[in-house]
Amino acid sequence: MQKFQMIAGSWLVAGAVSLVPVMALHAQDATPKQDMKTAGTDTKDAAKDTGHAVSHTTSKGYHKTTHATKHAYHKTAAETDKSADKTKSGTTKAYDKTKDTTVKASKGTAHATENVGDKIAGKPAVH
Repeated sequence: MQKFQMIAGSWLVAGAVSLVPVMALHAQDATPKQDMKTAGTDTKDAAKDTGHAVSHTTSKGYHKTTHATKHAYHKTAAETDKSADKTKSGTTKAYDKTKDTTVKASKGTAHATENVGDKIAGKPAVH
Protein backbone atom coordinates (compact mmCIF):
# COMPACT_ATOMS: atom_id res chain seq x y z
CA MET A 1 0.00 0.00 0.00
CA GLN A 2 2.80 2.35 0.75
CA LYS A 3 4.32 1.65 -2.58
CA PHE A 4 1.03 2.51 -4.28
CA GLN A 5 0.77 5.79 -2.35
CA MET A 6 4.27 6.68 -3.38
CA ILE A 7 3.57 5.94 -7.03
CA ALA A 8 0.23 7.76 -6.93
CA GLY A 9 1.82 10.74 -5.19
CA SER A 10 4.58 10.84 -7.79
CA TRP A 11 2.04 10.80 -10.63
CA LEU A 12 0.04 13.55 -8.92
CA VAL A 13 3.12 15.74 -8.49
CA ALA A 14 4.26 15.03 -12.07
CA GLY A 15 0.83 15.96 -13.42
CA ALA A 16 0.70 19.19 -11.46
CA VAL A 17 4.19 20.18 -12.54
CA SER A 18 3.42 19.45 -16.18
CA LEU A 19 0.32 21.67 -16.10
CA VAL A 20 2.13 24.71 -14.64
CA PRO A 21 3.90 25.69 -17.92
CA VAL A 22 0.66 25.29 -19.87
CA MET A 23 -1.18 27.53 -17.42
CA ALA A 24 1.66 30.08 -17.49
CA LEU A 25 1.60 30.17 -21.30
CA HIS A 26 -2.13 30.63 -21.29
CA ALA A 27 -1.81 33.54 -18.85
CA GLN A 28 0.78 35.20 -21.09
CA ASP A 29 -1.42 35.12 -24.17
CA ALA A 30 -2.39 38.69 -24.81
CA THR A 31 -4.80 40.12 -27.26
CA PRO A 32 -3.66 42.63 -29.87
CA LYS A 33 -5.67 45.25 -28.01
CA GLN A 34 -3.77 44.53 -24.81
CA ASP A 35 -0.46 44.59 -26.74
CA MET A 36 -1.32 48.07 -28.04
CA LYS A 37 -2.21 49.27 -24.55
CA THR A 38 1.04 47.89 -23.19
CA ALA A 39 3.07 49.48 -25.99
CA GLY A 40 1.34 52.83 -25.40
CA THR A 41 2.00 52.66 -21.68
CA ASP A 42 5.63 51.73 -22.25
CA THR A 43 6.04 54.65 -24.68
CA LYS A 44 4.37 57.02 -22.23
CA ASP A 45 6.62 55.88 -19.40
CA ALA A 46 9.73 56.25 -21.58
CA ALA A 47 8.68 59.79 -22.56
CA LYS A 48 8.15 60.68 -18.90
CA ASP A 49 11.58 59.33 -17.99
CA THR A 50 13.17 61.28 -20.84
CA GLY A 51 11.34 64.44 -19.79
CA HIS A 52 12.53 64.06 -16.22
CA ALA A 53 16.12 63.50 -17.38
CA VAL A 54 16.01 66.57 -19.64
CA SER A 55 14.49 68.67 -16.86
CA HIS A 56 17.12 67.52 -14.37
CA THR A 57 19.99 68.14 -16.80
CA THR A 58 18.67 71.58 -17.75
CA SER A 59 18.27 72.57 -14.12
CA LYS A 60 21.76 71.36 -13.29
CA GLY A 61 23.21 73.26 -16.26
CA TYR A 62 21.34 76.42 -15.24
CA HIS A 63 22.70 76.27 -11.71
CA LYS A 64 26.27 75.63 -12.89
CA THR A 65 26.02 78.54 -15.35
CA THR A 66 24.67 80.83 -12.61
CA HIS A 67 27.50 79.83 -10.28
CA ALA A 68 30.16 80.35 -12.97
CA THR A 69 28.71 83.75 -13.91
CA LYS A 70 28.71 84.95 -10.29
CA HIS A 71 32.26 83.66 -9.84
CA ALA A 72 33.41 85.50 -12.96
CA TYR A 73 31.65 88.68 -11.81
CA HIS A 74 33.32 88.64 -8.40
CA LYS A 75 36.72 87.82 -9.90
CA THR A 76 36.36 90.67 -12.41
CA ALA A 77 35.28 93.10 -9.69
CA ALA A 78 38.26 92.16 -7.52
CA GLU A 79 40.71 92.51 -10.42
CA THR A 80 39.14 95.85 -11.41
CA ASP A 81 39.61 97.17 -7.87
CA LYS A 82 43.20 95.96 -7.88
CA SER A 83 43.82 97.60 -11.26
CA ALA A 84 42.21 100.85 -10.10
CA ASP A 85 44.45 100.92 -7.04
CA LYS A 86 47.55 100.36 -9.18
CA THR A 87 46.46 103.06 -11.61
CA LYS A 88 45.84 105.48 -8.75
CA SER A 89 49.24 104.71 -7.28
CA GLY A 90 50.95 105.13 -10.65
CA THR A 91 49.08 108.37 -11.34
CA THR A 92 50.06 109.75 -7.93
CA LYS A 93 53.73 108.90 -8.55
CA ALA A 94 53.63 110.49 -12.00
CA TYR A 95 51.89 113.56 -10.59
CA ASP A 96 54.48 113.98 -7.84
CA LYS A 97 57.36 113.55 -10.28
CA THR A 98 55.82 116.00 -12.76
CA LYS A 99 55.12 118.47 -9.97
CA ASP A 100 58.73 118.31 -8.71
CA THR A 101 60.11 118.75 -12.21
CA THR A 102 57.73 121.62 -12.94
CA VAL A 103 58.62 123.40 -9.69
CA LYS A 104 62.35 123.04 -10.41
CA ALA A 105 61.87 124.28 -13.95
CA SER A 106 59.77 127.27 -12.84
CA LYS A 107 62.37 128.22 -10.20
CA GLY A 108 65.11 127.91 -12.78
CA THR A 109 63.12 130.08 -15.19
CA ALA A 110 62.49 132.68 -12.46
CA HIS A 111 66.19 132.84 -11.59
CA ALA A 112 67.16 133.11 -15.22
CA THR A 113 64.65 135.90 -15.75
CA GLU A 114 65.97 137.79 -12.69
CA ASN A 115 69.54 137.36 -13.92
CA VAL A 116 68.62 138.75 -17.34
CA GLY A 117 66.91 141.68 -15.64
CA ASP A 118 69.94 142.27 -13.44
CA LYS A 119 72.26 142.14 -16.46
CA ILE A 120 70.12 144.72 -18.22
CA ALA A 121 70.11 146.91 -15.13
CA GLY A 122 73.82 146.41 -14.63
CA LYS A 123 73.51 144.71 -11.24
CA PRO A 124 75.67 141.77 -10.18
CA ALA A 125 73.94 138.32 -10.13
CA VAL A 126 73.52 137.36 -6.48
CA HIS A 127 71.22 134.43 -6.85
